[in-house]
Amino acid sequence: MPELDSVGELVEPVLVAAFEGWNDAGEAAGTVVEHLMTAWDADELLTLEPDDYYDFQVARPRTTVVNGEHSGITWPTTRISIARPAGGGRDVVLVSGSEPNMRWRGFAGDLLAVARELGVRRVVLLGALLADVPHTRPVPISGVSSPKHLLSTLHLEPAGYDGPTGIVGVLHDTFASAGIETVSLWAAVPHYVAQPPSPKATLALLRGVEDVLDVTVPLGDLIEEARAWEHGVDELASEDEDIAGYVRSLEEAKDAAELPEATGEAIAREFERYLKRRGRG
Repeated sequence: MPELDSVGELVEPVLVAAFEGWNDAGEAAGTVVEHLMTAWDADELLTLEPDDYYDFQVARPRTTVVNGEHSGITWPTTRISIARPAGGGRDVVLVSGSEPNMRWRGFAGDLLAVARELGVRRVVLLGALLADVPHTRPVPISGVSSPKHLLSTLHLEPAGYDGPTGIVGVLHDTFASAGIETVSLWAAVPHYVAQPPSPKATLALLRGVEDVLDVTVPLGDLIEEARAWEHGVDELASEDEDIAGYVRSLEEAKDAAELPEATGEAIAREFERYLKRRGRG
């Protein structure tokens, strides 16, 4: 494990992580960390040794050749960076990369060791899954937290699942078992538009990160990209009667399921959130 003494003491650090692959439908989660790295001008701290955790016949390295000249190999790895959001009152450790192919327990142990050495107090893990949800409605974000009371504190819908897991689930268990507050946020991406990018799901996860970290993140072009994405899917659906009918059935099911939540209290809570994030300053 690389030495981290040169980093200095961080201010109430929170770790935010997402991984390409099985955990990241539409690349919605990985794009959140990429956005945060750019928006907060993050500095790369270290990378984990790729030989320890990647099968290069599965996660192949990339090569670049320009005009007959070879310019090197880029190996799959996990990058750890430090961001210091202006006015955020805390530092953020950003973790990104491809889901490892092997030695998951060792991988999780390495990230736990880094988190402990950096003094991380809370971990936020991001994922995205394919689901029977309509693209015309707000992207559902469900959560898993340890301790459990964080879900209600953060106004998150509790997730329910029993089945195979990815590195996000393994890391959640690792950090939670070590006594670190851990929250996993999962965005539901419409399965009929699974191809990346999914800016609407990315935007929903990013707003979840804002709430968990209690910071405001510059959104850049994400709002316009989300609107353009939804408009594009609308046009595709309108060209196929079967898809249009299927989307209507999903809308009806979604609206019926959420009718009890369409209360004045819920609307007021969302308006308060908007004012807190976008209206201050």
